[in-house]
Amino acid sequence: MSPVDFADFEALKAAVGTEIGVSEWITIDQGRIDTFADATDDHQWIHVDAERAAAGPYGKTIAHGFLTLSLIVPMTAQVLKVSCARMAINYGLDRVRFITPVTVGSRIRGRVTLDTVTDIPGGVQTERTVTVEIEGAAKPACVAVGIARYLA
Repeated sequence: MSPVDFADFEALKAAVGTEIGVSEWITIDQGRIDTFADATDDHQWIHVDAERAAAGPYGKTIAHGFLTLSLIVPMTAQVLKVSCARMAINYGLDRVRFITPVTVGSRIRGRVTLDTVTDIPGGVQTERTVTVEIEGAAKPACVAVGIARYLA
């Protein structure tokens, strides 16, 4: 899959209100969950203790919400490229919701929509809604508005 490449900011502005694309599927295995737990010091049993989680509300371990959220970065990079920018800066997040838990073994992908492009000194600021879908699930895992700045 190749990302949609915006060669100038005017082309990016023209895409406001459209779905830019859908990322590849990412499998959420226990190794990824455990690595995230180690990196963040969040070893809550629902994430890392398969035996205890089997008796819990989801029947198996679940990914950390922030693990799911962090994966919007590579998901977005798979579908969106702004080649006219010399630098991209993650400027933060707006409205984030964790709707459906991601159980171990699930596959997720991101559906990226470009919401706004605003001129800023030296470039533009974008807001993109990323809807993280779970394969076979009726509701998404997460919906987040990511804010990025692209500098000329």
